[in-house]
Amino acid sequence: VQLQASGGGLVQAGGSLTLSCVASGRTDSAYDMGWFRQVPGKEREFVAAIRRSGGTTYYADSVKGRFAISRDSGKNTVTLQMNSLKPEDTAVYYCAAGRGLIVSSYRRAGSWNYWGQGTLVTVSS
Repeated sequence: VQLQASGGGLVQAGGSLTLSCVASGRTDSAYDMGWFRQVPGKEREFVAAIRRSGGTTYYADSVKGRFAISRDSGKNTVTLQMNSLKPEDTAVYYCAAGRGLIVSSYRRAGSWNYWGQGTLVTVSS
């Protein structure tokens, strides 16, 4: 599975951005999909995930109510809608795919099998 993330950029605090991740290769709806973010010197941090069925979503407390993850299995795409952005949301955002994950493992980056290349989001104050 290859993942290609896009949509990052520079936005003012309070603004919105939409990140997209397109999966190619051996793709099917059996993969859970997620988004992580990372700033220099820190570990990769869980942001959001969506179950392979597409019906259940999970969020980090820091983004709950502001971000929304969704997927279009027909297009092999997962989207992260980010609203009310804050300077502390500045990071490189990575999409991830995982198979056979249990929910309790979502927040660990090491649980995920495939990663996209990352897209930079910068939120100015």
